[in-house]
Order: sequence, then structure tokens, then C-alpha cells
Amino acid sequence: MLAARFHAPDRPLALDDVPVPEPAPDEVRVRVRAAGVCGTELHFTDGLYAPSRTPMTLGHEAAGTVDAVGSAVTGWAEGDRVAVYYYLFCGSCRWCLRGRQNLCLTPRGVLAFAADGAFAEQLVVPAHCLVRLPDELPFEAAAPLCCAGTTAVHALTEAAVEPGDVVVVLGAGGVGLAAVQEARRRGGVVVAVSRDDARRSAARSAGAVAAVSPAELADTVARLSGGQGADVVVELAGVTATLELATAVLGRRGRLVLVGYSADALTVSPLGMVVAEQRVIASVGNTLAELEQAVALAAAGQLAPPVAGTLPLTQVNEALDRLRKGDVAGRLVLTP
Repeated sequence: MLAARFHAPDRPLALDDVPVPEPAPDEVRVRVRAAGVCGTELHFTDGLYAPSRTPMTLGHEAAGTVDAVGSAVTGWAEGDRVAVYYYLFCGSCRWCLRGRQNLCLTPRGVLAFAADGAFAEQLVVPAHCLVRLPDELPFEAAAPLCCAGTTAVHALTEAAVEPGDVVVVLGAGGVGLAAVQEARRRGGVVVAVSRDDARRSAARSAGAVAAVSPAELADTVARLSGGQGADVVVELAGVTATLELATAVLGRRGRLVLVGYSADALTVSPLGMVVAEQRVIASVGNTLAELEQAVALAAAGQLAPPVAGTLPLTQVNEALDRLRKGDVAGRLVLTP
């Protein structure tokens, strides 16, 4: 089968012919129908961090159909439409038992990080990592829910957004556009921030009451909050410039939610944060229940996956180049 594989940083992904994987007794094989292209792929190809081994098939947003089931699997059959939860969790550690599978202590792997991922015609995962897709939800729309949509749902849940909260979303890519929708659904007054005109336009269409450049943010938040500052800032880049912007507009009891990351550091004033009783929250990925929630929201028309276009798997490096250049308002989706 065809797979787009990482061999080393600063090199294009290789289109390799690899054996079709066979499911273990508790696993299923999924025929990948759509795979979202996340900015995380750039962290691998640009050398920010490396997968656990090389070569590694990248891609962690997968939707498709069950192709084969292991001998111990029940409840799934060939042809079932599924979305894949990319944390291959153990199901028995303290965090899995609490429903926090994204913090699993002994995962079997994480797609693209420590297990071959979705940029392939087929992949295998534990059967408990599948979520059923309704017929009305196209595969191309479902794939970005597995990370972009669910990352937004998780971050806004961690932030405990309430009706009337002024919510700033710093970044208007795939996760950012989903975060705008989810914050709006929860009753937030949403301000999206991007340097790109097309992304600001997409954010307004997604429900932001204002979509501004970084230079306009402080005045916009002051106007919408009556000078009180933002209640929530969702930070999606993790670089010094946006981290400084995030802390500058945060109001009393404001929640700064860190989703993006880089090698940069966050610097805060303990005095300023303590006096204002502000909080910094880290948010990683999502739980299995949140993937189920995102699928249900999308099926109900309450979360529109931010699909910016589709490309065949053979054009994976073109998709990555476009993402690197910032030439994507939403998520590109590959169709193996």
C-alpha cells in the first residue's frame, strides 16, 4: 500500500510502498478515506521534534471504513464508517479510568508520533479507539474533527467558557476556526486574531464578532469588554509574540489556555497574575468522549469542520508546503 513517511527532518515525505498492516486480536484495520493535514506535521518535517522511530507514517486525523477486524473484536464489522481517536490508549491506567485518555500513562502509541499514522491507504488501531460516524457526515469533513475539532472542544471545556465571556482566539487556522465556533456555541463573544485577510474572513464566517490583526487586538478587547480585558484567551501558536499579546489582554480572573507550542518560553509577572487572579491552563489534544461529542456536533450542524480543500495523498508535500507558507484558511484533507 502507499504511505507518506517521514525519514528525516528538512526532507519531503517519501511516498513508500509498504506492506498492508494486519490487525492484532484486539485491533481493527481501517481503510483511510480522508486524512487531515495538521500543523503538527510541520513540527516533524521542520525538526522541532522527532517521532519515536524512522521511517514513520505521519498523519493523525483519520476517517474511513473498517477493513478487517481482529479475532477478539466485537461490535465492529467490515464497512462500518469510523473516525479514529489518535491516542492509542491503554484503557486501564489511572488517567484512562478517569476518561482522560489523552494523558494515558502506557499508550500503545500515538498516531504519527509512536505508531504509523493516517497518511496511508490503511492503518491499524485498537478497536476501542474508534468512534462511529453517521452516514450524513462525509469522510472529508470527519477527519479534521479528530484533532482540529476536538482540540477546540477540549480547550474551551478546560477554559470553562460561560455565556457573555469575551474569548480571544489567537490564530485562525484549522484549530482556531473550530475554536471560534465552539466558543460561540457556548455563548462567548469571540475575537479572532490573524495577520492574514483570508483567515480573518473565515473567522468572521465561523462566528467571530470581530476578526482583527494583532495590532488591533488591545483596542478591540477593551471596547468589547468595557475595559475589563478578555475572560479567556486561547493561544494557538506558542511563540513569544503571541504569548506576550495573550497576557497583555487578559482580564481579571482571565484564563489563558495554552494549546500551541514551540521552543519559546512564556514569561509572566506573578504579581500581575496574582492580583488579577488569572490562571494559565495547558490543554493537550482531547478525550475520547470529546471526539464523540465533536462528531455529534458536526452531525447536528453545530460544528462545521474547517475544510479548506482536498488533495490526493500523492500531493502530501504540496499540502505541507502550503501549510508552511500560511496559504491555508482551515484544514487541507488528503484522500488516499
